[in-house]
Amino acid sequence: MVTRVLLTLVKAGVIRPLGPRGLAGTVRGYLHWDITLAWGYQTGAGRHPDRAAIIDDDGVLTYAEVDERTSRLAHAFRPRERVGLLCRNGRAFIETMTACTKVGADAVLLNTGLSRGQLAQVAQDQKIDRLVADREFADVLPDVPAFFTDEFESLIADGPTTPLPRRPPRGRLIILTSGTTGAPKGARRPEPASLAPAAALLSRIPLRHGDVISITSPLFHAWGLAAFQLGLVLGATLVLRRRFDPAQALQDAGKCTAMFVVPVMLQRMLETSHRPKLRIIASSGSALPPKVAARTLEEFGPVLYNLYGSTEVSWASIATPEEMLREPGTAGKPPLGTRLAIVDDQGKPVAPGGTGRIFVGNEMLFDGYTNGTSKESLDGLMSTGDLGYLKDGLLFVAGRDDEMIVSGGENVYPHDVEDLLSTLDGVTEVAVLGVPDDEWGQRLAAFVVGAKTLTAEQVREHVKANLARYSVPRDVFFVDELPRNAAGKVLKRQLRDDH
Repeated sequence: MVTRVLLTLVKAGVIRPLGPRGLAGTVRGYLHWDITLAWGYQTGAGRHPDRAAIIDDDGVLTYAEVDERTSRLAHAFRPRERVGLLCRNGRAFIETMTACTKVGADAVLLNTGLSRGQLAQVAQDQKIDRLVADREFADVLPDVPAFFTDEFESLIADGPTTPLPRRPPRGRLIILTSGTTGAPKGARRPEPASLAPAAALLSRIPLRHGDVISITSPLFHAWGLAAFQLGLVLGATLVLRRRFDPAQALQDAGKCTAMFVVPVMLQRMLETSHRPKLRIIASSGSALPPKVAARTLEEFGPVLYNLYGSTEVSWASIATPEEMLREPGTAGKPPLGTRLAIVDDQGKPVAPGGTGRIFVGNEMLFDGYTNGTSKESLDGLMSTGDLGYLKDGLLFVAGRDDEMIVSGGENVYPHDVEDLLSTLDGVTEVAVLGVPDDEWGQRLAAFVVGAKTLTAEQVREHVKANLARYSVPRDVFFVDELPRNAAGKVLKRQLRDDH
């Protein structure tokens, strides 16, 4: 295992010969900060000080500049202070996280789509002492002391240059769950203890040292955060925009080697005509519809990688372009150092090809929710909350285990119906969910976007011709769009409540 990790890191260029300055910066950074964001930027300042670290709406910052600026900014925070970040993608988000690391403060990553009431509840639940927020969110902030990001330049300019304490206490990183099925919970994310977690992702996604990476997914989400952390390990240049615009994203991609997206963003980009040349498009954050995967591979070439995971387990599997060309709906295979099990309700392995609950083991399983609860564990593996099955060594996700319905005594998986309906001509998006039924207990309802010429009966007939009779949705609604949170996930509970 250790040998495979080292070989993967060497292949990606993370481990390579260093000159005296680069070696000194790496060693000093490790002795001062351990393996943290702070170490990453001090290492970068030693190895490639003039390389662009961040390109955003406000310009360019080099690795040396980010290292110096975050040291000055760190003096604005206190050890063990809990700092809430309510920022769109840009330098302020990254600099705040890094400054918190340098002083040993906790960081709580807040979803920019939360309401004033939700933010107040989260601030209370997570015991937030101070907020860092973009000015646009001033009207929804709870009654907590705040820095606005448009004040950062003066904070940094006025920040002292005195050395920061060596090896400060490890601040905790807290990410909010998506809240698609309830109120968002705080999930404690571990700091990587080594570079093995980076090697795990690099074993299936061939990013390289010095890549220029566009991160379109929100940094407050586990996928955007992973892109940031992995990019830092690679000494990459990160291209960030406050708001996602398909045309701008594709224009940026023309100057990049890789792009991190969530599926709905990828779908929006496919609706434009520009097709820049990229080496890697990495997708995660929600289910990637097979139709979107197939079209991306056709129009961009064999560059698409699909990561399946969650806030709690980090990653479970990664699908390569070759695997998706063969099976567009697959979630791929577990990366280096990851274990996967499909079990029944009693925790026993299911028969080959059978559908069961997905459990995962890796080095980055979360440390539990801040309310004291956790995910179910089994022999060192953690539940993803999803159902799936294995076919020819590839993982397929059937949907959330709490979304499976029992209709007339039959187990029905909405995800299977979603995948099928997404292949219909004209359908751009679809969501399928269970609703109460007096006769059958539950039934399926389908919400379809983009099918201007289809009728409800045609939708039902298509399902009837391809899936079992109990998978046919009784209710078919044609809608202009699906409600989504700021991370791009469909809010099925809202759909159910609205209809």
